[in-house]
Parts: sequence; C-alpha cells; structure tokens
Amino acid sequence: MIFIAVKFPVRPERSAEWMDLVADFTAATRAEPGNVFFEWSKSVEEPDTFVLLEAFADGEAGKAHVESEHFAAAMAWMPQVISATPRIINVDAPVDGWGPMGELSPAE
Repeated sequence: MIFIAVKFPVRPERSAEWMDLVADFTAATRAEPGNVFFEWSKSVEEPDTFVLLEAFADGEAGKAHVESEHFAAAMAWMPQVISATPRIINVDAPVDGWGPMGELSPAE
C-alpha cells in the first residue's frame, strides 16, 4: 500500500471554503478503483492548515491517481488558494489498510 500524508497551508481568507473547494476532488479520488482511503482533517496546531491522509492499493493505483483528470484540475486551482508549498510524506507500507492499535483498547 502507498501511504501519503500531506499538509496543505491555506491562505487564511480562503480557509473557510477549503473543504467545499476540494469536495469534487475528494469524491473523484475516493471513487478510484485503487483508493484505500482519502481523509481530510484540520490541524489543531497550525491555523489554516489542512491535513490529508490518503492511501492507494499499490504504486500503479498511485500513478493512476496522479495522472487523473481530477488530480490535474485540483493542481491547476490550488496554487491560488495555498499559502505555501504543501509538505508531504509518501511511503510504501507493508499493509493493506488500517489495523488495530495493539497498545490501546476501550475500557469495559
């Protein structure tokens, strides 16, 4: 599985609309056959920064994503909305999705 984490610093005046702006991109990516997950959150430590956690089944699925029309469309409009170059972590992970955390379980 390819696991990717990206921090998107957004211009403060555009931050409130970010999730609406990425809605079509998000839906199209989640519909890709090789997408495992594509989840947004907002940083609690960096104002106006959104964090994307995404995973693809393998390198081919990741390549298909980057070559998709919706990826190209998002890359075309995002420079006008971000405040700095996004920061990324991209790794091959020897798993196929989320697994249970061994150190923590809910109290009974």
